[in-house]
Amino acid sequence: MKVRNPRTGEEDYSFTPASAADVAAVAARLRRAQPSWAALGPAGRAAVLERFAQAVERHRDAIIEALATDTGRMAISAVEVDSLAGTLRRWSARGQALMAGFDSGERASAAPGIVLKARAEPYPLFGAIAPWNFPVILSHIDAIPALMAGCAALVKPSEVTPRFVEPMQAALAEVPELAAVFAYVLGGPDTGQALVGSVDYVCFTGSTATGRKVAETAARALIPANLELGGKDPMIVLPGADPVGAARLALRASVAATGQACQSIERVYVPRGLAEPFLAELKARAAEVQPNWPDINAGGLGPFIFAAQAEKVAAQIDDALAKGARLLAGGKPEQLGGGWYMLPTVLVDVTADMAVMTEESFGPVIPVTIYDSVDDAVAQANDSVYGLSAAVVGPREAAEAVAETLQAGAISINDGALTSMVWDAANCSQKASGLGPSRMGDEGFLRFFRAKALIIQTGQPLPLAAYLERG
Repeated sequence: MKVRNPRTGEEDYSFTPASAADVAAVAARLRRAQPSWAALGPAGRAAVLERFAQAVERHRDAIIEALATDTGRMAISAVEVDSLAGTLRRWSARGQALMAGFDSGERASAAPGIVLKARAEPYPLFGAIAPWNFPVILSHIDAIPALMAGCAALVKPSEVTPRFVEPMQAALAEVPELAAVFAYVLGGPDTGQALVGSVDYVCFTGSTATGRKVAETAARALIPANLELGGKDPMIVLPGADPVGAARLALRASVAATGQACQSIERVYVPRGLAEPFLAELKARAAEVQPNWPDINAGGLGPFIFAAQAEKVAAQIDDALAKGARLLAGGKPEQLGGGWYMLPTVLVDVTADMAVMTEESFGPVIPVTIYDSVDDAVAQANDSVYGLSAAVVGPREAAEAVAETLQAGAISINDGALTSMVWDAANCSQKASGLGPSRMGDEGFLRFFRAKALIIQTGQPLPLAAYLERG
């Protein structure tokens, strides 16, 4: 499979995808090693994960370079890699604390003469299918707590951004105990389908359409599927908010990482009384943002990682303009040096029938709707098939009240896209944005255990005579 460089447009990397047989062989190897990994106990696994964190830090520059080549952005690549070591250490510490409370001894059952002991057993083999927008973070966000829980882990990164795997495997090779139970497989949809059929629990991050296919395959295999899918996150600016601060916040939460984040703000609702200063500030600040071309270390926005996404965003803008929307800033994707870039694009006079208001954009597009009542803004924000996250800006008490009415898993108040920065707030995606337990908070660790009950008879078991027919 060939891999496109998003800055040059050239296919300058390739790899051989793992076949179904390859995936099955790796899965079998990981399964054989998993009992010994689980037997290490929480402290033993934490010590191994600490050594891996140190190995990642030793290979930091090579991982960042590979990631930056695949994503076309340097600063965010460094953040991704640096956060990996922190995530390893955070789950090592929190996992030990949570597991310390597992053994609660025995308790009496409601059934006479019966005592109960609860056990938590890790799923033997965990699998993850990761997307291309944050390749390192999202390839490991579920695998690390799964490993700490005692699972073996098999990860398929996106075939669009696979280069980081080589230097990551070099780091992994320095920790043989972990390499025995943790592996990557590269490939496209066929490889992903094979992975789902080879594991005991699967996590998928990506589009809703592909997520449905993963869920269907998992259902046939009778395994749990944890899905983090698309979003069309709204931001409601309330009367009483600072319009200048709200505009700057909306810009950052919408276009950071070129808007290629599931928790990006993709719809903004502003009260009529604040619209003029809000839009003036948004337009002015949007015009200041520049692409990181030709210098990857300068500028605010990287390229579209996946070229097809640029076409999708351009089509949404064309649809909006044809239906009466006005363009205040930005425009359409443009090609620079073979890559596709786009300046922050602000649209007004948008309506609910426009694709830019209903479909996930995954680009630096900010459609702004002016509203006359908060109830109407809430109704429009909730009028979506998605329910990933949202934001409310304004006086705290009023903002919290509005947040309670929004149909989304996590609501940022007086900020935006906080789910990408705050890892200890459990939340579950709603509607077509996901399925299964939270990957954040303690639930992000506890989901990798199955409950087992020891049901102990302390008296005399019932004889067969107790079940005889008695006419």
